Amino acid sequence: MSDAKNLLVLHESAAGYALFEVVSFDEIGALLEGAMDAITDLGKFSRAIKLKAFQPFESAEDALSNINAVSEHSCTDALHNFLEMNLPKIKKKKEGKAPSFALGVIDPAFATAIADGLPGLSCRSDETVREIIRGCRVHLT
Repeated sequence: MSDAKNLLVLHESAAGYALFEVVSFDEIGALLEGAMDAITDLGKFSRAIKLKAFQPFESAEDALSNINAVSEHSCTDALHNFLEMNLPKIKKKKEGKAPSFALGVIDPAFATAIADGLPGLSCRSDETVREIIRGCRVHLT
């Protein structure tokens, strides 16, 4: 788990890539304690999570290509560009200092692929991230 101060979460879907920002860790803690009720309650969930950016796929072929790459734990050029454009600038790590933000990704292998493609990026994939993404999916469908 990352010690970063801010958490951004990547959600990939057939429509495109979305980047959500966790604005209230206190709310997230409450969400995880009573997970099912809190995740499905849009009022509670929307106080803790905000949409930061969205990039729709240009065509069905583009969507299929990107989602296949995600399933194969590969970071496409489109995803790389989306993250570079929408994530805060990555600063070189100073020893003993936690990064300013972390990117939450649902799959650990995919998180590794993204981190390899964007040097200096701190990625995490844990139960908190999975619950946040589950809430995003509930409210986007």
